[in-house]
Amino acid sequence: MRVNPRLGSYDEIAAQASDVLRQVDAPRKLAHELHPDGVETASRKERSISWGFEGGKMQYWYAYAMPHKAHINLGLSHGVDLPDPEDMLKGNGKRLRHVKLRDPAAAMAPAVRALMIAAHKERRAALTT
Repeated sequence: MRVNPRLGSYDEIAAQASDVLRQVDAPRKLAHELHPDGVETASRKERSISWGFEGGKMQYWYAYAMPHKAHINLGLSHGVDLPDPEDMLKGNGKRLRHVKLRDPAAAMAPAVRALMIAAHKERRAALTT
């Protein structure tokens, strides 16, 4: 996975987020595994890390992690279109949905992995048509 340092870096976000960022490791590793030729972008302004396809705009990413004080939001850019049999996705935006991850074990749950895989497939299909 290529890192786009233009807006920030994972390490900068990690420095701001302290212990909570450990929860980002599982989705980050999965994004790198699913999409080794993808792009990882961090945003200093939003204190977030996103994973996606070449292009850099929001429409190109499929997932992001935004650390908060006691949890991270693992966001999925087109979460409204994803299967969610365990009813994990929250939010009421037009397209975005997120999962609140409160500990590293939650980030490694099979249902979270399935959502990340579905989000990656959805964006790949949308961008190649």
